[in-house]
Amino acid sequence: MNDSTNKIIKVSKTNKNKPTFTAHDMTITAVLLSIILISQLFKTTNQFITGPMVNTCIILAVLSSGMLSGLILSIIAPVTSFIITASPIMAAVPIIIPFIMIGNVILAVSVWLFTRGHDTKARELIGFGIGSAVKASFMAIFISYLILPLLMPAPMQSKIISNGITMLQTSQTMFSLFQLITALIGSAYAFILWIPLKKVLKENK
Repeated sequence: MNDSTNKIIKVSKTNKNKPTFTAHDMTITAVLLSIILISQLFKTTNQFITGPMVNTCIILAVLSSGMLSGLILSIIAPVTSFIITASPIMAAVPIIIPFIMIGNVILAVSVWLFTRGHDTKARELIGFGIGSAVKASFMAIFISYLILPLLMPAPMQSKIISNGITMLQTSQTMFSLFQLITALIGSAYAFILWIPLKKVLKENK
């Protein structure tokens, strides 16, 4: 067996034993989860504070630590949101929680698909934009126009919030248009923050 063959076998063994989710990735995921938890304390104040921050952290998790990190945050964030500041809608129709998780996963997967191996600004923007649009579309179809009209209690649906707008209408907007807006805002934050963070992570490798 020649030297070149030995080198190939050695590299192969090294790559096989190399962990795909390192302690460094775990640390980054934990930090981003902490940011999400802090932002969720302000959920009752404004959806446009928590929503963009959650999306930002999911995107940064994928870019910095890979798909698994983004999936972890995608699944945990709706659960902690329910525990910390459960909205009346989530309390009345908790079945929407798995669909919120899936919406987050769609965003994470889109970012991963467009940036893996080719993390350029153009691909980031495409991944962010498509992920935001598909996430919002999914949540609009399944939560706003299927689950809420069928499962939200009738008195809650017809309750007037303001100017003749019912809670059902408000909720439908919250899980459709507002999801698109918060995802795009979060994407913009992530795009800006990733520029310096990418350099820092490369220097610390």
